[in-house]
Amino acid sequence: MDRLDNTVRPYAWGSTAAIPRLLGVEPTGEPQAEMWMGAHPGAPSRTPRGPLDRVVEADPERELGPAAVARFGPRLPFLLKLLAAGAPLSLQVHPDLAQAKAGFADEESRGIPVDAGHRNYKDANHKPELICALTEFDGLCGFRAPEAAAELLAGLDVDSLKPYVDLLRAHPEEAALREVLTAVLTADREEMAHTVTEAAAACDRLGGSYAPYAAIAHHYPGDPGVIAAMLLNHVRLQPGEALFLGAGVPHAYLEGLGVEIMANSDNVLRCGLTPKHVDVPELLRVVRFEAGDPGVLRPEAAPDGEEVYETPIAEFRLSRYVLPESTAPHDLTRPTPQILLCTAGSVRADGITLSPGESVFVPAGERAEVSGPGTVFRATVIA
Repeated sequence: MDRLDNTVRPYAWGSTAAIPRLLGVEPTGEPQAEMWMGAHPGAPSRTPRGPLDRVVEADPERELGPAAVARFGPRLPFLLKLLAAGAPLSLQVHPDLAQAKAGFADEESRGIPVDAGHRNYKDANHKPELICALTEFDGLCGFRAPEAAAELLAGLDVDSLKPYVDLLRAHPEEAALREVLTAVLTADREEMAHTVTEAAAACDRLGGSYAPYAAIAHHYPGDPGVIAAMLLNHVRLQPGEALFLGAGVPHAYLEGLGVEIMANSDNVLRCGLTPKHVDVPELLRVVRFEAGDPGVLRPEAAPDGEEVYETPIAEFRLSRYVLPESTAPHDLTRPTPQILLCTAGSVRADGITLSPGESVFVPAGERAEVSGPGTVFRATVIA
């Protein structure tokens, strides 16, 4: 196995303290938003054998295993991250696989540079993802029922929001959510900024269930995404709890530290809470206008002390081991590639000692025995 040296991305929304605290190092004063572990070409992990994307490229079947290569192609199918939100991320959705392939092909045919600010599809892959909380973790996930969203907006007593309240109460679920989100994102920017300012003041005054939206408005004053966010479920995860975000589900992470895993893609369509490009027609084509419970996941016990976060996709499988000090090593050997990430204590992985925030890559079929005391997350695939 290979010890990984990972890049930390300094996105503006990142916490200045959460990742340094986990690593046991002094903060730099700059935001540290995401630590990437994997073979994504944007920031591949470094190994003693070279960048992980190059290592995989040199011998995919040896590194990934024949089954994974046959199912997903000659690249590591997932990207693992430590994500530390100190401010809200953009409100966003991800396309399904068919939408990603079609959107990428269309933008390629039109000659739009892949790094252009108005480009929607950076690759031809979908991006389902899972976030598992290491601390209390706040987020938005999926639509509220229209009546619940209407009640929340009505409680602000802002005149310019009343037409949205009426729409939410007058139409069937899908039509109501679609019409209101469309109206919010296509409204006159100056008028909407005034509405958001009034709504934010009301949220500040009311507190309670309105407090998360007051905080969002503080970071993004006048942004239409503040009103769009109020259409969504607010979720507070406790450590060890997780959320799965499938295609078309609007979501945003607000604050906290977590382990995130996703299919190896960079496709994001934004709804708001961002200065970046928002392609409203394409966004509305991809969003699934379905209300529902966000579905908080808790790990399910498997043999040998493994705790698995079950999801409906195959590109990744995330689990954890909470390892006591005085037990025999756990054999984690698999015929698929793995990344092992320590998040607490001190974990031994075949002679390599991992402290919190440290990780290793285990090629397919290579022996992997771990012992504690500590907590280790295991990322792999189903092939």
